[in-house]
Amino acid sequence: MRFASPWYLLLLAPVAALIWLELRKRTSAVRFSDVSFLRTHRGAGRHLKSGLLAVNSVVLVLMVLALARPQRGRVYEEVESRGVDIMLCMDVSETMTFADYQPSRIAVARQRALDFIAKRRGDRAGLVIFANGAMARCPLTVDKAVLGSIIDRLEGGTLDPTRTAIGMGLASAVGRIKDSRSRDKIVILLTDGLNNTGEIDPLTAAELARSFGIKVYCIGIGSKGPVTVMINDPLWGPRPQTMQVDFDMKTLDEISAITGGKSFLASDNEALKRIYDEIDRMEPTTFKVARHTVYAEQAQVLLLPAALLFLLGLVAAALLMRRLP
Repeated sequence: MRFASPWYLLLLAPVAALIWLELRKRTSAVRFSDVSFLRTHRGAGRHLKSGLLAVNSVVLVLMVLALARPQRGRVYEEVESRGVDIMLCMDVSETMTFADYQPSRIAVARQRALDFIAKRRGDRAGLVIFANGAMARCPLTVDKAVLGSIIDRLEGGTLDPTRTAIGMGLASAVGRIKDSRSRDKIVILLTDGLNNTGEIDPLTAAELARSFGIKVYCIGIGSKGPVTVMINDPLWGPRPQTMQVDFDMKTLDEISAITGGKSFLASDNEALKRIYDEIDRMEPTTFKVARHTVYAEQAQVLLLPAALLFLLGLVAAALLMRRLP
């Protein structure tokens, strides 16, 4: 609450002086031959005059307060965000089903991606998957629930699982984000292998990303060296087998260097969590909050009771006051 014209409050001083003078005023003496009439009427008249004085005093105070223009304020906030457009580019080849991460590489990758996008308030995000080819699963969207449900259903072997086309996956992600009007555009490329198929070389796709101002953060996922996996033997059924999984971290380093991003190696579940946390810190969403107060006039709240009291005083004076002859 504030007063838009507070100088009018100075009028309260002469109002208070008038009330004080009225209270101090002595009633003039009048001589009567018979005072029996005064004995029967003096109490009612005195109380009525005191009541009218109180009513008129309140009316004057309310009018002065109304002249000072009381106003009630309401605070509004305007939040302006400069979000980051993020395209997740995830490997779904057969090796992503390996269980060196518990319960599997793809399960851990799903969960960490879900945790990451849940924290990116104000950003748009989308999803591209790749194996032997590439497929866009979700365009850029602010609807994290829709994107989350798609990520949550990802499984290894969704596409032809025998090969890994990193270049095709990255090029597809770039194609989905290149026309964004956002100042900050990034691709998070997650893979556990090396590029062994596809028409586009990963470094060519990286140059394409750089030409559109897109940074690429590369995450290599998986254990180095031999990995024990379960295979379905047609004669003996499921059985463990140790396999050597090729992993090309050098290419991931070059992709990130070309685009101005950064590459990471996630050797376990906790390492992958720390990597996503670091990317989250490196690509902050900028929020600008502007607060302003809108004031509404409240004088009518005072003028209405002042008018009613004034009319009440007039009616009381006309109907109840009696003048002596």
